[in-house]
Amino acid sequence: MSGTLPPVVRTVASLRAEVAAWRREGLRVGLVPTMGALHHGHLSLVNAIAEKADRIVVSIFVNPTQFGPTEDLDKYPRQEEADRKALSTTPASLVFAPTVAEMYPNGFASTVSVKGISDAFEGALRPGHFDGVATVVSKLLLQCLPDVAIFGEKDFQQLAVIRRFVADLDMPVEIMGGTLIREPDGLAASSRNAYLDPAKRTIAGRFNVILKQLVQAVEAGAPLRDAEKRAADALMAAGFEAVDYVSVVDPASLELLDTHDRAARVLAVARLGGVRLLDNMAIAAP
Repeated sequence: MSGTLPPVVRTVASLRAEVAAWRREGLRVGLVPTMGALHHGHLSLVNAIAEKADRIVVSIFVNPTQFGPTEDLDKYPRQEEADRKALSTTPASLVFAPTVAEMYPNGFASTVSVKGISDAFEGALRPGHFDGVATVVSKLLLQCLPDVAIFGEKDFQQLAVIRRFVADLDMPVEIMGGTLIREPDGLAASSRNAYLDPAKRTIAGRFNVILKQLVQAVEAGAPLRDAEKRAADALMAAGFEAVDYVSVVDPASLELLDTHDRAARVLAVARLGGVRLLDNMAIAAP
């Protein structure tokens, strides 16, 4: 944590040359894939992976293939210098910031698609999203060939999808899940929180409170569908504009549970001020 801005490389060849030099020294390599606009949640991932890696690559790439035609690709914040400054307070060794042309050159025609676990929730509401995620993450893993890579638990379904294809494709990398980082009022940290005006931001702080109430109800024996409906109704009453889903699922398969007979996870998305807010919480086994 020297306070020095980490250097930037923009081509796969340059990235591989840096990693190869580290390998010759016998060092372990970690990868933290991001889309930039880094906040303390991202920085926590860099700090967490440092326990398992001697050198850390942080990729910054706003991936167009995971955005739908009506989503916020064009306005997604891009602030590389501010991101590098933030990373200067962490053990980050290198920033990999490729262009779209470097990642998807002319003639690019391949897609990684993960069936089943990607079909529901975000996959159902954002067609093609997880194909974009799986493809770009596959590319980043193959470009860097790290020993370990880390992804935040805030995007819980994304983490499950990545673990699935890494196992299916025999990729020799350990996938870590990074603890979901929250703002002081409990809202899950996200680059998109900056889109909320002060009034909406106050409402957003109710999201985690209502999910905690659902967790407590389920752990106390409430029927799952009843608990989900009460939580969705409470979100609407709190001022959210829409609830995409509040669902209690198996943490590994993401299949909807009918009874609370094991450890579970509640996945939820609510809309506010034109922003989709994601959250999830663990539910203890009975």
